[in-house]
Amino acid sequence: MKDVYQFYGFEFRWLNVVDLLVVIFLVIQLYRLLKGSLAFNIFIGLLMVYAAYFLVRSLQMPILTNILQNFINVGLIAIIIIFQPEIRKFLLVLGKKTPLSKDSFFTKLFLPDRFKSYKEEELMINEIITAVGHMMATQTGALIVIATTYRVKFDTASSIAIDGNISAKLIESIFEKNSPLHDGALIIVGNKILAAKVILPVSENPNLPTRIGMRHRSAVGITEHSDNLALIVSEERGTVSYAKDGQLVQNVSLEELKVKMYEVLVDGY
Repeated sequence: MKDVYQFYGFEFRWLNVVDLLVVIFLVIQLYRLLKGSLAFNIFIGLLMVYAAYFLVRSLQMPILTNILQNFINVGLIAIIIIFQPEIRKFLLVLGKKTPLSKDSFFTKLFLPDRFKSYKEEELMINEIITAVGHMMATQTGALIVIATTYRVKFDTASSIAIDGNISAKLIESIFEKNSPLHDGALIIVGNKILAAKVILPVSENPNLPTRIGMRHRSAVGITEHSDNLALIVSEERGTVSYAKDGQLVQNVSLEELKVKMYEVLVDGY
């Protein structure tokens, strides 16, 4: 097989093409990951520092070159510290695309027992949809987080442990306006309600609509760096929204919400 090819006078190997495609893929994923976040501005700032370093070096300015060189020497450690949440999410995105990911053809072909029955997921979805529908009608604010791949981390000191079966009545009673558990989020793991009154991290995404409240920002925040689905019922408007992968989708119907839940909890397997 021919190792070297020519194109308009340029020589290249087929591995060069693979190398370029991999780099393009990584750049696209990195752009999608950082787009619309504060980390994107930090990333641009780092690029400007690198550009300034090459400029002052070419102009033979020794003092600035030395300063920027020292900055760049510790740049890798600084990038890991600054972009730790983004790196984690980036690796999570890559992991979903591997042959061993839970939604891959390989996994479904060779591990069929995991996908035989979705009765529990269907019952859970129906109970949550029923509760959300009732809370929309009564304009009862709610924030429900469904952990889809691993236990979601949260502040246990300020939350109340529930460890109860999922039911519409239990969810509605937790978010009832006079309930002491009304504020904060409800965490669902597997087929259990794990905790209530949970304080979640608030998203700092500057591109979020200014009119949304803390529930919506917290829903986006908990999904920015973890693989969770967050459902929000607006107390002011009685509408329902959801957040996934740091993206907020507002004013969806119950049917659209149900489709999304099936997509995440059932089809995602």
